[in-house]
Parts: sequence; C-alpha cells; structure tokens
Amino acid sequence: MSNIKYYQMIPKVDEILADDRISDLLKTIPRKIVLEAINEEIDRIRSLIQSNDENKIISSLNELILNIINTSIEKNKFSLKRVINATGVIIHTNLGRSLINPEIIDNIMKISTNYSNLEFDIESGKRGSRYSHLEKIISQVTGGEAAIVVNNNAAAVLLVLSTVAKNKNVIVSRGELIEIGGSFRIPEVMEQSGAILKEVGTTNKTHFEDYLNAIDDETACIMKVHTSNYKILGFTSDVPISELKELKSDKVLLIEDLGSGVLIDLTKYGISYEPTVSDSIRNGADIVTFSGDKLLGGPQAGIIVGKKELIDKMKKNPLTRALRVDKFTISALEATFRYYLDETKAISNIPTLNMMVKSIEKIEEQVKRVINILKQEINSEDINFDIVDDFSEIGGGSLPLEKLNTKCLAIELRKGNIVDFERNLRNYEIPIISRIFKNRILFDFRTIREDEENIVIKAILNAYENI
Repeated sequence: MSNIKYYQMIPKVDEILADDRISDLLKTIPRKIVLEAINEEIDRIRSLIQSNDENKIISSLNELILNIINTSIEKNKFSLKRVINATGVIIHTNLGRSLINPEIIDNIMKISTNYSNLEFDIESGKRGSRYSHLEKIISQVTGGEAAIVVNNNAAAVLLVLSTVAKNKNVIVSRGELIEIGGSFRIPEVMEQSGAILKEVGTTNKTHFEDYLNAIDDETACIMKVHTSNYKILGFTSDVPISELKELKSDKVLLIEDLGSGVLIDLTKYGISYEPTVSDSIRNGADIVTFSGDKLLGGPQAGIIVGKKELIDKMKKNPLTRALRVDKFTISALEATFRYYLDETKAISNIPTLNMMVKSIEKIEEQVKRVINILKQEINSEDINFDIVDDFSEIGGGSLPLEKLNTKCLAIELRKGNIVDFERNLRNYEIPIISRIFKNRILFDFRTIREDEENIVIKAILNAYENI
C-alpha cells in the first residue's frame, strides 16, 4: 500500500469528534485538551507514514481513538500532584517540605469556601488587619512583643533590613553568609533590601572584638544568621547572641535569622539542640526571623517576631504589601501555632514533629506488615524483601548532621532491572519516591504513614508486573 493511501486512512478531526467514545470523553475533559490530543496523535501517525513502518502505522490507526483518550486523560491531570515520600527525608524541599495536619485543612476549607473576617474587625465594624489573626498567638508562643508574617523567610529578612537598615551598615560574620535554596544567598537578599553588608571575622572564626571594632556611626544592626543548613567543625568559634546583646544600643539593633524556626526544645526527644525562637528573644534579639514550613511544621511563610515598635514600622513598609500572605496561609499558620500552646499536642498533631520522634519499633512494625502482604502476592524466586537498618534525615536545611535511626524495606530483584522498577514506582498513579542503594530499592517508613501502606503495596505490585 502506498504512503498516499495511508494518509487517506487518517480520519478527519470532525469524524474523530463524532465518535461516541470521544463524545463521552468531552463530557469530562475540556474540548481544547481533546483537540490537542487528536492533533498530536494524527501528527504521530504522519511521522510513522514517513518512516514507512507499516506495522506501526496500521497499529496506530487501529488504536487511534484509544490513544487519543489516553493522551487526553494524561493531559488533563494536574501537574502538581500527591506523592508518597519513601526517602526518609522528613522536610523534603523537592516534595513540598512540611505536611499539614488534615484538621488544619478542614479549617482552611471553611475559610476558603466562605467569606471571612480577613481584614474586618467584627467588634468595631471597621476595617481590620490580616496580621491581627496571627500576632497574638505567635507572640504568646515565642515570647516576642509583636509579629508579622510574609511569604517566606527570605522575604522576612528582606523586609526587616529594608525597614531598619536601608542605606546603613549591617554587620555579619563571614562564616554566616550562607546560601539558601535555589542558589539564593544571604548577601544578595541583603543587597536587595538596600542594606550595606559589612563582613567581619573569617569563615571559621569570628570573635566578639570583630563585631565591636566594626561598629561605627553608619551601623544599623548586627545580624546573626543561624547556619541551619550546614555546620563548620574543627577549629572554629562564633559569638552567641547572648554575648552580642552587650553591643546593642539605641542605634544598633540585634537581629537573628534562625532559618528553620524550631519552637520547642528538641533535646527532650533525643534530637540535637537547635536554638528556639524563644531562646533568641530571651537572649536579647530585637528581631527574629524564621520559616513556617520547616521545623515549625506549618505552611510556607516567613515569620518575624520582636520589638513592637520595629514590627509596627515593618507593617508600614510598602514592601509588606508585596510580600503579604493570603487567607490560606493565615488560616493554616494560626491552626499550627495553636498546637504549640500544648507541647504534647504539637508533637502528636504536627506531622513533621511526629515523624521526627517516631519510634524505631513502630517503623519496624510497618515494614514487617508490608513485607508479609507482598510475600503473599509475589513469587520469592523473582524478588527478595528484607528489613535493613538505615538513617533518616530531618532535611529542609535543618539539623544537617542529625541522623535518625530507622528501618527500611529493601527490595532486590533476582530478575529485571532495578532502575526500570524504580521508574515504574515513580510513574504509578500516586508516585512513590524511593531511593536506590547498592542495587536495592529502599523505602524508609519513617516518612510513610500507616494509611499510605496500601498505596505503596499496590505500587510495588504494579512495578513488579511491568518490569
């Protein structure tokens, strides 16, 4: 058969749209998406005709409608989707950082599907401030006089310095000029604020006298940046904020960027000490900034706490309008901070904290339960299941040296390719994000909830069937 006849066999777009199966598809999928899928499938067949691959041409013509349906369904899926985190990295930046308790989502639903008093003072009947819903509870939990919230911690640092140090000097230790996510760096954020960076000390050692000698008439503040995403070990020294407070004056403020923003003493739970926001306030910081979606365990936000007169100035800064948070973030953050009124509730109800303190016994129970089910479904001659000791990580630029003992499900194939198996897991309807180590796939159940076990089992069975 000649190529011309093959071209003639391709149905017109109107004919395809008239097919009953496509008509049914259009009831649930936008016409624009379906038309895009139709044109792509027709173009693909034309390319096959040019390549003279007769078998593929006939097969594609016979399966045209089915391929259009499948392509349309795939195109109609949301780009941002749920995944299962089997990596053992609790605050996984690439996977959305901290999880939100479903109870909080219920509150967000009520706020987002109804009108709210976002900027309305019910008592006075006049316009109110969106920050009023958060300020009291954040101050109550952290010990700060006042608070304001912006969209992330980089924005918080930007707003603080733009307000208190524009065109003035900010003293920072060279050992604290960190790079944060996405190749953004603290010096660059400071530059955007209009502040003038004044570096002191060296990479590994900065002394009290370095700060003291750097203060002049143009100094607006000393900024302490907590190196939450790395550690310098060995021949080192730095100056804690409790000592730097001696350098404060009416003209020189003390600011601390805590980054990860922990609110409780983690040493009680066998985790290395991380300075809390309350510690920083108590030790003399005028302003403290930190993230909402790291160790705090809430939504993405940059939280600023400290002296009321300084916070009030920030509220009037035009940047605040550009950096402000919406009702979804305010609702989620208020609910998250409410848990911190009772530390026990915070540990139980904030997923990030709950995963951090999850017992090794509970993790092992989960792994054994999943293995027992898998062994009933899969021939042991093809695949090997094992429980292995490993370490989980906090992640999210927090506690970089902390290793949490964990138990992993390890899968080793006796036939088939482990890379293909892992790819099948990622391409499952709910993708499973695991890791390969020494030709085995590891699933760390510290970051897999009990209600996700069946999804993991089905994904593994599907991956096995398709290798």
